[in-house]
Amino acid sequence: MNIKKLLIANRGEIACRIIRTCRELGIQTVAVYSEADQDLPFVREADEAVWIGPAPVAQSYLNMEAILEAAKKTGADAVHPGYGLLSENGEFARKVEKTGLTFVGPPANVITQMGDKVTARQRMMEAGVPVIPGTEGVQHLEEAIQHAKEIGWPVMLKASAGGGGIGMQVVKSEEALKQSFASAQGRAQAYFGDSTLYMERFVESPRHVEVQIIADGKGKTLHLFERECSIQRRNQKVLEESPSPSIRQETREALYRAAVKAAEAVGYVGAGTVEFLVDANERFYFLEMNTRLQVEHPVTEMVTSLDLVALQLEVAEGKALSFDQSDVRSMGHAMEYRIYAEDPERFLPSPGTLEVFHPPQGEGIRVDAGVETGSKVTPYYDPMIAKCVVYAETREETIIRSKKALDAFAISGIKSNVPLLKKILDQPEFIQGQYNTLLLSKPLQSNKR
Repeated sequence: MNIKKLLIANRGEIACRIIRTCRELGIQTVAVYSEADQDLPFVREADEAVWIGPAPVAQSYLNMEAILEAAKKTGADAVHPGYGLLSENGEFARKVEKTGLTFVGPPANVITQMGDKVTARQRMMEAGVPVIPGTEGVQHLEEAIQHAKEIGWPVMLKASAGGGGIGMQVVKSEEALKQSFASAQGRAQAYFGDSTLYMERFVESPRHVEVQIIADGKGKTLHLFERECSIQRRNQKVLEESPSPSIRQETREALYRAAVKAAEAVGYVGAGTVEFLVDANERFYFLEMNTRLQVEHPVTEMVTSLDLVALQLEVAEGKALSFDQSDVRSMGHAMEYRIYAEDPERFLPSPGTLEVFHPPQGEGIRVDAGVETGSKVTPYYDPMIAKCVVYAETREETIIRSKKALDAFAISGIKSNVPLLKKILDQPEFIQGQYNTLLLSKPLQSNKR
């Protein structure tokens, strides 16, 4: 089955990025858009566009029936969910499949299994993938206290149905757990509709390393190397790079094996990412599996010269991967900078009209943007407006080229986090590649430039 018309159930830069590959493959595209997004580039760039509701996500981009009706109305034969929004919603995948459309992603049951952190953890334990010592689902404080004593303080309290850093909390003592348990349950219920919590041993000063995988459902599951994602603010990624700058080669290869084992254990099909925490001794533990395309997928594309969206579409069409593990090479070094419409000092969203938006250009520079000069950045959605991806033969050259690229980024009318990104590039720990997830938890040195 060849996909002829693809509905993109997403918005902004990822919609533009999917459209670009579809255009190269000769696949027609359908954009869906909310009232707030009607003038954004992705609506214009798609072959067709369908309005699906008012600005709030619950009334538009999370409105499954409106999206499926748009697919039916336009004669689309497949749906790509992008990332975020409905991309890891098993119910949505099932509804897409029931209507006879092709869902560009893994089977619905895999999304559901891996979306529940407790279930995912259990599956990984059964598969022999290392996991952080922790619990099953916990509903009562007394039970949580007993488990915490067995695991050892400090513990990380998490929402079982959560993700993206929301609802995570480090708890260092029994008294702190008593004070925070009920509120953590309340946040879990409010954000995810499920108050179930679980706990893991808190890994001190970890690195966050993830492995990109691709599986065709015909017996072939491959890794596409790793991405270092330890530059984070409030458990949200800010900057990613590949390859990881300091882990040993034997650790890399062990991570690859574990990621492939994890994917095979759940019958994974499509592109996905297995995330790990790596401690100071390079012991690593399964963190979660993202059953979708990642925001940072361009980093992998730059070092492998593969088009991950094209691979997703080929696998969704039922085709076998045309290459083997030995055919995949990682060459050079790439870094991705997430460009947010936010105050770089207070980290608050900065909605408004982009009076100027001129991204950098040049050798080794790729910018995936969802906006242009004149675009309105609204408060309704994630404040990321673009990604600047920089590539060079060595890490040192990539940092030099990155500084020039960020210096050339012209944004006015709103505030952006570009000053913060520039500052990160001047930190000694970053330059040396010896950083962890705590880098942005302390004051950064001022720019030397």
